[in-house]
This record gives sequence, structure tokens and C-alpha cells, in this order.
Amino acid sequence: MAAEIQLVVGLGNPGSKYEETRHNAGFWFVDALARELGGQFRNESKFHGEACRVVLDGRELWLLKPQTYMNRSGQSVASLARFYRIPLESVLVAHDELDLPPGTLRLKQGGGHAGHNGLRDIHAQLGKEFLRLRIGIGHPGQAAEVVGYVLNKPPSGDRELIESAVAEAVSAMPLIAAGELQKAMNQLHSR
Repeated sequence: MAAEIQLVVGLGNPGSKYEETRHNAGFWFVDALARELGGQFRNESKFHGEACRVVLDGRELWLLKPQTYMNRSGQSVASLARFYRIPLESVLVAHDELDLPPGTLRLKQGGGHAGHNGLRDIHAQLGKEFLRLRIGIGHPGQAAEVVGYVLNKPPSGDRELIESAVAEAVSAMPLIAAGELQKAMNQLHSR
């Protein structure tokens, strides 16, 4: 059994300009989780982000949306994790994943950043051994098109697939938070 989760981070970019873009799939997840658990995000300047504390099956969880822009996400995550002495293995980071089709979910412990700037900065600030919730957004097909792709809104069909995956991930959070990763993977990876 893996460590219990104490901090759930959603990666994205702040501001209305980016709100609906594929790169904000991590924000979409923590927003949905906060709604489900009755949490209200508020600006926490000492953590360079918006945060709230929620309770899931008797466990307190911090939810965090870094407001540093994607490439400085680690600054926000490290601030909150160090302040509350949350070990890296008790951190779940939800992020958009180019290498998975829209609506696909994968849980992964550790690993490389695969060019994802948010993950790259978390690695630099804290290390690699955190849990990831990879939310598939698809790939544009050409590496040169990636930046424009992630910073644009998905078509409605893809958005529906991603939102359905986010809802499925929220329903799996009791297992994930309890460290029951194999059971959570069985549920999520069979989508």
C-alpha cells in the first residue's frame, strides 16, 4: 500500500485567458474535487497559489492550484509541502498529458517530466517521487504544434471526454487518498 495523500495539486495557468485551455486540466480536477467536498479556494500568498483544506473519509487534504504559471509550479507546491511538512510521497499532482487520448486517466508514481514544464519545476524544487494523475488531452501530431495546442480550448467532444475523466478521478479519490493505488488503478485504467 502506498502513502496516504495529504496534498492534491492541480496544475494549470492562472487567469481567465487560460481557464478553458487543455493545459488547465489539473485545475479542472481540483476544482471538481473541491466542489464535491465542499471546499472553497482562497488566495494564499505565502503558498503562491489558491488553496483549501477539505475532509475526505475522515482524512484532511490540502488542495492547491499554483498561481505562478505552469513553469514555476514547483515554487507553490514546495511552499505548502514544506510549511505543513508533507512528504513528497503524500503529494498527488494532477496534470494534462499529451501522450494519452482525451478522457484517458493514468496514475503513476514518480518518473520523468516528459517535457511538461510544471512537472519539471516540481522535480527541481522537491524531487520526482510524487504520485501523478495524468489526464489525457491528446497530441496535435507535430511537436512544433504542442504549445499552441495545450494553450487552446479543446473542441466540445474532447472537453466532454476530459470532464468525464475528471469526474471518474474524483470518484476514485477515496481509494487514492487512502493509498489504495492498485484498486484505484484498476478502476481508472479500465476506462
